[in-house]
Amino acid sequence: MPSITVHQLREQPDTPVIDVREEWEFEAGRVPGAVNLPMSTIGEHLDELPDGAFAVICKVGGRSGRVVEALLSRGYDATNVDGGTDEWVAAGYPVER
Repeated sequence: MPSITVHQLREQPDTPVIDVREEWEFEAGRVPGAVNLPMSTIGEHLDELPDGAFAVICKVGGRSGRVVEALLSRGYDATNVDGGTDEWVAAGYPVER
């Protein structure tokens, strides 16, 4: 499964980011510009996924990894963000609320 670190994501500011955490988690703080499509409902929102390559993030990387695997099998160009939002915050990167 393709994956990147939060540091690599930070170096790619034009990469669309899909945050698959639940809405309440997303509202507490997210990578700036991330779009919330919770894992629990993503199957209903496939038409909202970006065209081309995009990154998928969650809290620590588990949910996003499962989503990436499912999306890859459907032909999407998705990449998992290892460490997730927790690692993003720990690195001191900006958080949007």
